[in-house]
This record gives sequence, structure tokens and C-alpha cells, in this order.
Amino acid sequence: MAASFRWVLQLHKDVPKAARFYSEGLDFTINVCTHRWAELQSGPLKLALMHSSTDIVVQKGYSSLLSFTVGDINNSVTKLMALGAELDGPIKYEIHGKVAALRCVDGHLLGLYEPS
Repeated sequence: MAASFRWVLQLHKDVPKAARFYSEGLDFTINVCTHRWAELQSGPLKLALMHSSTDIVVQKGYSSLLSFTVGDINNSVTKLMALGAELDGPIKYEIHGKVAALRCVDGHLLGLYEPS
């Protein structure tokens, strides 16, 4: 039997706050959420969030980069910033579409892409 993908894991200082960030900002469905663990889903992608009380969350090499296709990049950026994200540079208008990079409250990098 071939291995099958289970989930992507991110470490967060405040798991419920991070779950709310992905749920309200990117419309993820929250399947499970406790103070130490959460499992969220968007289509076939499962995102697991685990509590970490140390600064390992923001150290280089321990952060993920998640990329999402969105229908309206301006609306998505506005929602995510209201939930505590920070733009990591300006929204770029490329020939193939718009792109933006943001950091969530715990420093993980999110890429957004709105096709032309």
C-alpha cells in the first residue's frame, strides 16, 4: 500500500485563535478544536494545529508556507488582516493574476493567489 497524505501540521501558541484565523479568514471547516489541538479542512486539504509554548513556532526552519487560491484577493487580505495577519510586501499584479504574502499571528507565511 502506498503512503497517503494525512495532514499538514503547524505549531501555534494559541490553537483556538489560529483555528478561528483559518476558519473566518479562509473559510476552513473546523473538525476538532481544543486548547492543544485542532483539525481543520478545506476540500481535501487537512490542516492540523498543535500547541507550542516555546518560540520554536517562529524560528527559521520550523515554519510552513501554505499557498491558497482565492476568488477575491483584496477581500481575503482584508479579512486576514482583521484577524491579525500582516502583509509581507505589497499585493502584486502579475500577468497570470494577483499574488500576496501574509504572516499569520504566529509568523507562518501564507501565499494568496487570485487567477486572472
